[in-house]
Amino acid sequence: MARRGAAALVLALALLAVAPAGVGARGAAVEDPADDVQETWSLEPSYARLEPEPEPFSPPLPAGPGAGERGPRPPQPRPPKKATTKPKKAPKREKLAPQTPRPGKNISRKGMRTKSSEKAASDDQGTPLARDAVREGCPPLGLETLKITDFQLHASTSKRYGLGAHRGRLNIQAGINENDFYDGAWCAGRNDLHQWIEVDARRLTKFTGVITQGRNSLWLSDWVTSYKVMVSNDSHTWVTVKNGSGDMIFEGNSEKEIPVLNELPIPMVARYIRINPQSWFDNGSICLRMEILGCPLPDPNNYYHRRNEMTTTDDLDFKHHNYKAMRQLMKVVNEMCPNITRIYNIGKSHQGLKLYAVEISDHPGEHEVGEPEFHYIAGAHGNEVLGRELMLLLMQFLCQEYLAGNLRIVRLVEETRIHILPSLNPDGYEKAYEGGSELGGWSLGRWTHDGIDINNNFPDLNTLLWEAEDRQNVPRKVPNHYIAIPEWFLSENATVAVETRAVIAWMEKIPFVLGGNLQGGELVVAYPYDMVRSLWKTQEHTPTPDDHVFRWLAYSYASTHRLMTDARRRVCHTEDFQKEDGTVNGASWHTVAGSLNDFSYLHTNCFELSIYVGCDKYPHESELPEEWENNRESLIVFMEQVHRGIKGLVRDLHGKGIPNAVISVEGVNHDIRTASDGDYWRLLNPGEYVVTAKAEGFTSSTKNCMVGYDMGATQCDFTLSKTNLARIREIMEKFGKQPVSLPARRLKLRGRKRRQRG
Repeated sequence: MARRGAAALVLALALLAVAPAGVGARGAAVEDPADDVQETWSLEPSYARLEPEPEPFSPPLPAGPGAGERGPRPPQPRPPKKATTKPKKAPKREKLAPQTPRPGKNISRKGMRTKSSEKAASDDQGTPLARDAVREGCPPLGLETLKITDFQLHASTSKRYGLGAHRGRLNIQAGINENDFYDGAWCAGRNDLHQWIEVDARRLTKFTGVITQGRNSLWLSDWVTSYKVMVSNDSHTWVTVKNGSGDMIFEGNSEKEIPVLNELPIPMVARYIRINPQSWFDNGSICLRMEILGCPLPDPNNYYHRRNEMTTTDDLDFKHHNYKAMRQLMKVVNEMCPNITRIYNIGKSHQGLKLYAVEISDHPGEHEVGEPEFHYIAGAHGNEVLGRELMLLLMQFLCQEYLAGNLRIVRLVEETRIHILPSLNPDGYEKAYEGGSELGGWSLGRWTHDGIDINNNFPDLNTLLWEAEDRQNVPRKVPNHYIAIPEWFLSENATVAVETRAVIAWMEKIPFVLGGNLQGGELVVAYPYDMVRSLWKTQEHTPTPDDHVFRWLAYSYASTHRLMTDARRRVCHTEDFQKEDGTVNGASWHTVAGSLNDFSYLHTNCFELSIYVGCDKYPHESELPEEWENNRESLIVFMEQVHRGIKGLVRDLHGKGIPNAVISVEGVNHDIRTASDGDYWRLLNPGEYVVTAKAEGFTSSTKNCMVGYDMGATQCDFTLSKTNLARIREIMEKFGKQPVSLPARRLKLRGRKRRQRG
């Protein structure tokens, strides 16, 4: 046993010697002034690109039975040097044990990266890191992104299952009913100094920091105000992070939502890390959510970890882009592919930042007759950053693959006019960007600069339609499509964001057929309606007349995503969407009036869906390659769905296109209209349909149109002839005469006869 323990210790020291090797590249890349050049994604882990640093502290590896006591509780922390002095009086809002050691010198600020005392060297084996090396740090282990499974989280006690260790994840949200299986934190079963929550990294890891939050709750105020950090290699023998010769007390939270980061004075190499609360909010309980920062050490002998590591072969710019970097990247893509890309803006934000979009087509800048228009929108909520970065990656990918001759991408670009708007709320993004990927909390940057939620800021056309249907005024007075925007909404005094007005003008100008708006915080595709029809209900399945089409569109994305339809995956927060294969009707999830999806369906021809691309709204930069792999195929497949259904031209007898002609499908109470050139696209699932085209002044025409299972819309053209009345009016207008109104003439003759009789 002694030999085996010695061998394990030698192996650990060898791993520690390998870890700091080759660590200068990342720091150099950050300081490189040529920030407009695309960076190539590297397969090196993030810790391998740090500045050279002294060896971090590592607790001793287990040496077999008898090496030390195996107690169910961790040993009591050692007091600091000044343990004999009288402890500080506890603040009224905190519960402190009578002999709690004095907090260390670390300064924890809300929502910001903070550094523990530089003087906090621990045992003889450890030395503090340089300031720059600590600032580089390590990425999150993945409590928020669910990379850390529920089985890797353990706690001393918990109040109940819904407040177990598996709920102690950064930014996790509680359900509507908090006393269920989905509550908003880990909460200890008792309030004393022996409570803890720990993470099993399942491999040696260099731990560098801890981020904490309080409990997500509408009614309760629970958070931890100070804590200790312990590490272990066997989950039995624990070493506490020191401040000099005493245990270090880290300052925790002062409220429940803003994350607080504490960086360890020196990195700690171990397999397990444990948080031991020392004080908590008065009249509250020990509750916290957390994320751990750490760099997994390489283990070439562990096949399990190597097999499950995500890699990508795409040479893309995997990093977060602020407004300036986003513009520069768009310029790089445009210069790489000038023949198929065009950069334009649809307006400005409240702060004056331009809302840039990139068009990708074989003839950028013009609408081609018979070619459908597609769009992706991201960043309506400024803090939902993953969608924004996926859009920037997508435009790079399409450009590179088109140049490489990828037949699938070439066909898509040449047969579709694609528009990508990566940041609809750049003002909000800049706020979130300042906070960083882990410290912005759940809502920093969500709203526009003037406090408006863009996603719910569109006119409520649902109520207008449903009230008209109840009065049986559809389609006589109110059409079932192209419903006009109310006048009050168009007034300058209306509470409407300038970004919302810009999107409406954009969608009215371009005849979009299909669109997706990318959001974050969940992993599901939501389709309209987003608003319930019944009064006083917050959740109710409310389908559109095209429900079967929307279900297919949603499933086309979800089924090709790497995780959305995985029945084994853990729910992000409270909702399990597996019963509908990663899709959901928006109104059955939560009702929203004035959503982009409903507005798009009722005011334009565009079928719009909300695509929630990840549990983590703002993932760490190191997660972007994996998130790209998760979504890449789905993003392409969803764009290809714009070619499903029927398409065609509606022309007069002279071959001229008829704009604004109505296309009706028998059995579907929702029509669409032709574009300015008379071309149209109607999304339909496979089947045989009776389709009618009609326009003012023309006789209607009806055809049977067959939609097959193969990709590609069925051509279904219509030629309309003018009505007799329209011809008469046309002839009289040609000769400068006004058409005669026959009913008015009859009334005039009757009046003349009456006067003659009298």
